[in-house]
Amino acid sequence: MSTPSWLVAKPIAHRGLHNKANGIIENTLSAAEAAIARGFPLELDVQLTADNEAIVFHDFELDRLTGSSGLVGERKLSELAAIDIAGSVGGDKIPAFKDYLAKIAGRTPLVIEVKSKFNGDMRLTKRVIEILADYSGPFVVKSFDPDIVAYLRQHAPTITRGFIGELEYASKDDDFLTPEKKHRMANLLHFDETQPQFLSWRVKDLPCASTYLSRLLGHLPVMTWTVRNPEDRARAEKHADQMVFEGFLP
Repeated sequence: MSTPSWLVAKPIAHRGLHNKANGIIENTLSAAEAAIARGFPLELDVQLTADNEAIVFHDFELDRLTGSSGLVGERKLSELAAIDIAGSVGGDKIPAFKDYLAKIAGRTPLVIEVKSKFNGDMRLTKRVIEILADYSGPFVVKSFDPDIVAYLRQHAPTITRGFIGELEYASKDDDFLTPEKKHRMANLLHFDETQPQFLSWRVKDLPCASTYLSRLLGHLPVMTWTVRNPEDRARAEKHADQMVFEGFLP
């Protein structure tokens, strides 16, 4: 199955076309509407709730983006859906993934990132697959976790799947990854299991062998994240097929 043409046609708004200074916060319906108004596809993140539902939210903790605190995964959907997003002028709350899709209604393509703690838990992936079965708009699904991408390949082969990668995995969020796992991911040593149909790679790491050879030999499109300045944009244009951007209008 080939990747959809829209994936490389127009830059992708990172977590929607958010602008904190203007009260449009990442991963909200307001950020989605802003991207749609400008004609951009958008990227979003999905997380698992305590009652095995999916919400659109990036962090594992509530603290940065809301007035609440604690782990997202310890709250039920009904609790999370009632939480206000801090700084939103549109009165945004945490959207359920199903409700978010209903609002988008196919008006722009979606790049859906399935978040993971790399623990083999596929409940979120299963729920995402179930919800997307009833969605008719254009979308692709990606993850940092090779196990999730392999699960998509096995259980939802008609969904276009991508792997998100980087070279070092040096952030504090990656501390729990073993050196062996980091090496495997950075060098795409899971490729036979995942067989991704596109890559999403950290812009600061370009060019690198993983993306260069995937484009040259595998003819895989490469999107790159997160492009925030002219230097990164130039690197993306030279070494990738598409960019996920924020902080400016391309």
